[in-house]
Amino acid sequence: MNGPEAVAGLGIDDVTEHYAGIVRSLDRPPVLIGHSFGGLIAQKLLGVGLGRAAVAIDPAQIKGVKALPPAQLRAGFPVLGNPANRRRAVSLTAAQFRYGFGNALEETESDDLYERLTIPSPGRPLFEAAFANFARRSPAAVATGNADRGPLLLISGQADHTVPDVVTRSAYKLYGDSSAVTELKQFPDRGHSLVVDHGWRTVAEYALRWLSEQGIQGRDTSQV
Repeated sequence: MNGPEAVAGLGIDDVTEHYAGIVRSLDRPPVLIGHSFGGLIAQKLLGVGLGRAAVAIDPAQIKGVKALPPAQLRAGFPVLGNPANRRRAVSLTAAQFRYGFGNALEETESDDLYERLTIPSPGRPLFEAAFANFARRSPAAVATGNADRGPLLLISGQADHTVPDVVTRSAYKLYGDSSAVTELKQFPDRGHSLVVDHGWRTVAEYALRWLSEQGIQGRDTSQV
């Protein structure tokens, strides 16, 4: 099956288990880096001991986060506004992308990113995260109390509409009972596009420095 229907209906657990299988197949635990729902999934994997460390960038809200800013409601409405989208793959319009992803950019850069990068994605994960606090066993739950996991860096863009800074800060506080390394880095005036827009290198270099401080060095694989 090809096209949007190939991912329609996939949820957080489906994607998490897919990547868990990849991690288990590796010779050594990897560093997990994810953005938005990828950041949530990176936290889930790290929480169960799959991964040496994790960097979660503008991560989708995990179970236990109660903050619900108006900007996040507006950014999520194109998907959450129609319950049928739970079973669909959904894309955004250019205007919706500008509000949710490119609000900290010039309109021309936002529109360029939209044209080059936007693809339909499953709506189900948004519903699972949005209603996580009403579900006894939610796919958006993370083992925040695990003291034996590797280091975790949470990164937020303070201009983000899709995952506002307060959401990431709230997630950070949920790790308070764990003695494992957990740190928060906030980037002023950066939106949800911070990993793909003109300022991506600043975010990447900070993550690499942080990993180095945890004793994790990158390898040049260009000649491998």
